[in-house]
Amino acid sequence: MHNSSMTEQELLTDLLHSERAAVKQYADNCTESGCMNLRGLLINCMSECSDDQYAIFEQMKQRNLYKVKPAQQQDIQTAKQDMTTLQQQTW
Repeated sequence: MHNSSMTEQELLTDLLHSERAAVKQYADNCTESGCMNLRGLLINCMSECSDDQYAIFEQMKQRNLYKVKPAQQQDIQTAKQDMTTLQQQTW
């Protein structure tokens, strides 16, 4: 008999990807909604899902199942400037 159980890393990776996909889907649906009540509900769901995704990410990081490379200070500054520029262009 074949054992098809998932490893801890496979399970957490699957959960992480599922939560990411759900956050994206909530965001897409939110931007398409013309009903403020529905938008609020979708935003709340997206926020909860994003929190869940981060909790899974943190668990993976703590267990050395997800390797992260610290961002260089210059990369952080560039990202901040890019976001500031984008915000100025859209307002």
